[in-house]
Amino acid sequence: MSLSRFLPDRFTCALVITVALASVLPCRGVTAHVFDLLTDAAIALLFFLHGAKLSREAAIAGLVHWRLHLTVLASTFVLFPLLGVLLRPLLSPLVTPALYIGVLFLCTLPSTVQSSIAFTSMARGNIPAAICAASASSLLGIFITPLLVGVILQSHGQGGMSWDAVGSIVLQLLVPFVAGQVAQRWIGTWVSRHRGLLAYVDQGSILLVVYTAFSAAVLQGLWRQMPLPVLGGLLVVNAVLLAAALLITRYGSRALGFGREDEITIVFCGSKKSLASGVPMAKVLFAGHPLGAIVLPIMLFHQMQLMTCAVLARKYAQRAAKVRPKLEPQPEQLA
Repeated sequence: MSLSRFLPDRFTCALVITVALASVLPCRGVTAHVFDLLTDAAIALLFFLHGAKLSREAAIAGLVHWRLHLTVLASTFVLFPLLGVLLRPLLSPLVTPALYIGVLFLCTLPSTVQSSIAFTSMARGNIPAAICAASASSLLGIFITPLLVGVILQSHGQGGMSWDAVGSIVLQLLVPFVAGQVAQRWIGTWVSRHRGLLAYVDQGSILLVVYTAFSAAVLQGLWRQMPLPVLGGLLVVNAVLLAAALLITRYGSRALGFGREDEITIVFCGSKKSLASGVPMAKVLFAGHPLGAIVLPIMLFHQMQLMTCAVLARKYAQRAAKVRPKLEPQPEQLA
């Protein structure tokens, strides 16, 4: 197996460089205000393009597999938050209170779209169902994540979610998405042909939010409050959550009677958390909180889930390749 498959991708390297830049040259004052405006515009454009890209026909066609979609949604918005809360006595001593708030926020996020579909395809799973499940998770997360975050903040004595925050989520994320859906009949084909544009907007908006978030956090003394043992503890916390989610979705789907292809879809759609949705939401939902500590768990979990799921997808594909020849009729059977 090539070592390069375990090395960080270009976007992960860009994230590391952005954090390093924010640590050395944090933006402040007027510059920070300008970056905030650019970030808001990039996020709105991102969700507009996602709305224009999502095919209503594909989503409606996939809805017939409702048991699978309910299982993925339950894993994303029920299983993960329960793991975060129930494992808190075991995991919270490994990190700071602010970081564990970030971990709990991670648990409330929707699934990824692109990588969930890509890994399902690589593992030879149910691709149409993956498209529908991941897209539904991403869209419903605009509503469900703020509600779950409100419950979490209240349980930690930090007040519930304000209506202003909910309104900001609707205005900044949902309105552009709906506008993109409306404009799909005119620009949908063009957006599909220029997927690279969506990738650049996707990654660029994340980098802008990360830079502004870590700039503010560095000015507040983030790295002085976060020694290396705490970062190591955060890696352990993320690893435990990811391992638990992968195991429960894998064996839970089998217990529910799903076939191999559906199991693959549930595993890869139900164990992921979206960095693309999480970072913009954190900017809105945690205004006034130490945002660097909130988004750091998501950034580390993002790379961890990509590396782990890449290995898991190859194993699924290899197993499918071994099974398929046995199912194909032999030459003497065709004679």
